[in-house]
Amino acid sequence: MAQLTIQQAFDLALQHHQAGRLQEAEKLYRQILAQEPQHCDAIHYLGVIALRSGRNDIAVDLIRRAIALRPNFAEAQSNLGDALRANGQLDEAIAAYRQAIVLLPNYAGNHSNLSDTLREKGQFDDAIAASRQAIGLNPNLPQAHNNLGNALKDKGQLDEAIAALRQAIALDPNLPEAHCNIGNALKAKGQLDEAVAAYRRAIALNPNLPVAHNNLGNALAEKGRLDEAIAAYRQAITLRPDYAEAHNNLGAALADQGRLDDAIAAYRQALELAPRFAEAHNNLGAALAEEGRLNEAIAAYRQAIVLAPNVPETHYNLSFALLARGDFQRGWDEYEWRWKCTDLKFASRNFAQPKWDGSPLGGRAVLLHAEQGFGDTIQFIRYLPLVTQRGGRVIVECQPELQRLLKTMAGEYQIVSRGQPLPAFDFHCPLLSLPRVFGTTLANLPKTLPYRRTEVGDAGSWQHHLVEHFPLAKVGLAWAGNPAHKNNRNRSINLARLAPLGRVPGVRLVSLQKGDAAAEAKAPPSGMELIDRTEELKDFADTAALIANLDLVISVDTAVAHLAGAMGKPVWTLLPFVAEWRWLQEREDSPWYPSMRLFRQSSLGDWDSVITRATDALSDWIKNRG
Repeated sequence: MAQLTIQQAFDLALQHHQAGRLQEAEKLYRQILAQEPQHCDAIHYLGVIALRSGRNDIAVDLIRRAIALRPNFAEAQSNLGDALRANGQLDEAIAAYRQAIVLLPNYAGNHSNLSDTLREKGQFDDAIAASRQAIGLNPNLPQAHNNLGNALKDKGQLDEAIAALRQAIALDPNLPEAHCNIGNALKAKGQLDEAVAAYRRAIALNPNLPVAHNNLGNALAEKGRLDEAIAAYRQAITLRPDYAEAHNNLGAALADQGRLDDAIAAYRQALELAPRFAEAHNNLGAALAEEGRLNEAIAAYRQAIVLAPNVPETHYNLSFALLARGDFQRGWDEYEWRWKCTDLKFASRNFAQPKWDGSPLGGRAVLLHAEQGFGDTIQFIRYLPLVTQRGGRVIVECQPELQRLLKTMAGEYQIVSRGQPLPAFDFHCPLLSLPRVFGTTLANLPKTLPYRRTEVGDAGSWQHHLVEHFPLAKVGLAWAGNPAHKNNRNRSINLARLAPLGRVPGVRLVSLQKGDAAAEAKAPPSGMELIDRTEELKDFADTAALIANLDLVISVDTAVAHLAGAMGKPVWTLLPFVAEWRWLQEREDSPWYPSMRLFRQSSLGDWDSVITRATDALSDWIKNRG
């Protein structure tokens, strides 16, 4: 420095800086400032180096010092915007970019940077306008087309987003961010294979781009390729250990594989890095709930709600934990958030008529409509007499497979199959909102089952089919639920697991299984004699008629268990370690169905002990029948 003038030292520092030799550049900048503390450019570029090295607070302070010395320093205003944005100070970053534009209105890069920051703020229309302004100033600026595509994607204009991103790639095929972003747009359109290819192209261009590995993991996870997704997330974390989102996504993939302890560890790591990461709190709660740790799950859900009060999925998850714990009053309130969950396939209905709140009906008609599975409809149809007591004329809209069954209920109810024209009505209410309407608790849960009668003719035909097996105890079996159910992998089993039941003397087993799993009844496990006439079961009325002729039903958690319980038939329900909320915790009985006995796993995945206990209980039951 002794041989160099300050200008010569600055020129040399700038050469080092532009060549990427940041340590050498920083050393010279500091030497300059030791001699000339108010050297604006040295202060500014020290801030730029701090930003490059992730020291965002220092970068903001240094660049602001430079601007104080030279208020019309357009480049510094732009870099201040970058530093503020990196520090999460988006409003201040936007102000800095706008000031840079005032000072240098025709520089397209500032408009482009402003656009991406506005997009992060959720101001998509303003972001789109800023990108278009940048493109107007410089049509050949790839980053401007890239940022336009991002803003259009976030606004949901996916085709336009893809077109903009393709233009960015046409201008610069080696721009990895554009390939990554077009992958995001393709994934949002459901074009997962194309998205995977785009992410892989981004990674080929820049193997050290953590976001590309993370987003590749997301697409692979959505395709069900969990091992590959986990590898992609781990690579993103290797490249950027403080990548909280990748830790969270890794946790989700591990949870989908049933590796709950590993998932919980990943979520906790995400939260150590980003304590205000509401989604990670919610996901942690879900994993804890799946392990049966409901108090911890509830605490995690509540923390997520403090951080993000209006995320419906968190309230929905919280409702299950509260209901499973028996806290019905708060649980029903939280359960109403289900209608705002965009990824749930409930039969949401938009009626002009108001939703019924439980007020006296005075002879007016109320439509009660099914919204979820067959078992849910069977369980909650019990509320019909209570609605009648409020003075209402009841119309029920149900799944077509349940219409004939529900018509056998005592009482004057009009039963309409979904898809048929609806009669006139004054109010409506989803079936699963009725417990909240009536303030249901464990103490006042309605136990009157209005649908226990079966048509005599139907039951008689099945009696004729089964008479040859008299006096053997006739036991119905159902081993699998709807494969589309989100917890089906935990609640369903295959027929082979029930083989020990076939070795109990004095029993004749009868299949009640429908759906794809019914094919297993064609080749039952060795030693099991299984009557299978399920092809004759056209709807639940037929199934009820068959159940009426059985002595006992043994079923996993599926509609058959609800139907048998609703009919008052002895039913043993085989449950996973963490069962659905309706079966509560640790109980061997169900307050919803007095004739039901519950057999629970003692640990995750432990079906063997469940089948052993059920087999021993069946042997005892046969002996006690005499």
